[in-house]
Amino acid sequence: MTEFLTEAPSMFRGKTADELREHAAQALTGARSRSTALTDAVDDEDLVRQHSKLMSPLVWDLAHIGSQEELWLVRDVGGREPLRPDIDDLYDAFQHPRADRPSLPLLGPAEARHYVGEVRAKAFDVLERAPMEGRRLIESAFAFGMITQHEQQHDETMLATHQLRQGEPVLHAPAAPGARSGPLPPEVLVPGGPFLMGTSVEPWALDNERPAHEVGVDAFFIDTTPVTNGEYVEFLESGGYRQRQWWSEAGWEYRSAHDITAPRFWRREAGGWWRARFGVDEPVPAEQPVVHVSFYEAEAYAAWAGKRLPTEREWEKAARFDPATGQSRRFPWGNEAPTPEHANLGQRHLSPAAAGAYPAGASPLGVHQLIGDVWEWTSTDFHGYPGFAAFPYREYSEVFFGPDYKILRGGSFGTDAAAIRGTFRNWDYPIRRQIFAGFRCARDAAGV
Repeated sequence: MTEFLTEAPSMFRGKTADELREHAAQALTGARSRSTALTDAVDDEDLVRQHSKLMSPLVWDLAHIGSQEELWLVRDVGGREPLRPDIDDLYDAFQHPRADRPSLPLLGPAEARHYVGEVRAKAFDVLERAPMEGRRLIESAFAFGMITQHEQQHDETMLATHQLRQGEPVLHAPAAPGARSGPLPPEVLVPGGPFLMGTSVEPWALDNERPAHEVGVDAFFIDTTPVTNGEYVEFLESGGYRQRQWWSEAGWEYRSAHDITAPRFWRREAGGWWRARFGVDEPVPAEQPVVHVSFYEAEAYAAWAGKRLPTEREWEKAARFDPATGQSRRFPWGNEAPTPEHANLGQRHLSPAAAGAYPAGASPLGVHQLIGDVWEWTSTDFHGYPGFAAFPYREYSEVFFGPDYKILRGGSFGTDAAAIRGTFRNWDYPIRRQIFAGFRCARDAAGV
């Protein structure tokens, strides 16, 4: 059976150095367009304001994006002289907690925009000359892909800051689509047995996704779609937030200490449940996946429903394994990059789409919306795979390993296609609710 298991080939197989440069340039440009849109949407006063102690001022994120690009592309890959060595410490995420960043002597809006533009011009010059081989950091344009993903990750962080911002709406997008498939079964059986988890060939995969390794899972059932608002309201209305039996000890302690009674941004009114979404007040749409729930809330719902959260390996098998070929795919639908028909990604909409909205994105086993819409909590602590090696720096992944962080998979409507794939691993504290996180449930399939 082991010989039957394979991994999808590299997305860059057969590409020339010039083709790699073109791909990297397009990816960097796409990320910068989004960063510009998110920061140009507000005035300078909003850019420098801290909208929540959980988040940095938007202007910090913008200059931090430039600082990381300068460190890796201009200085390291390009071997160029530093532009602004005097601000390295200001924009080192490990030096200053988010709550403290407004008190730092940060670059102002105009200076930050000038700085990131100057860095980008030099980075493109480096890209034109980089050989795309001979050093691991530049093989298949890895460093440029790493910086693209870093910027897109901060774009999603800035989008979360916009959600926390008070005031009139400044972001606009078409409404997310409704269901396009017929009635779906509530859950799907995933057969037991081995599959290849992680990747050794994805050229822009980050260190915690590597290496590919065989793992086994017992047969299990997993929800066909993420848990919807309508389903979550049943938990709310049944008194789920008041009933201790559904909550872990840590979860109940957190819920009680912070008087949490519903997903973040929800409120109860006479006519039902309402939510605030990027400055808009609206009734909670029953058909969309629930979002802005912590790991503890997801865990409690699953217990109430007689189920549990999936493990990380269960989630990845449901998302990637093709039983007909034994191959672990890049994405649930296959190996091609996401399109608008496959998944709700890239801030194309400003909410999750209805359950069943992306039948073209389903996995071979019939599991829907595993990519996009909402990050999905799993029950697994963040850890390195067997054979893990930190690259290119320990602070990307390794320093976070341990029981303090839970794994999330699949991306959200705020995640760009350049920063997500079937192997991508996100992690956060189990208390986090401002992120675009939801979940789906699983249960054992003993004897199947």
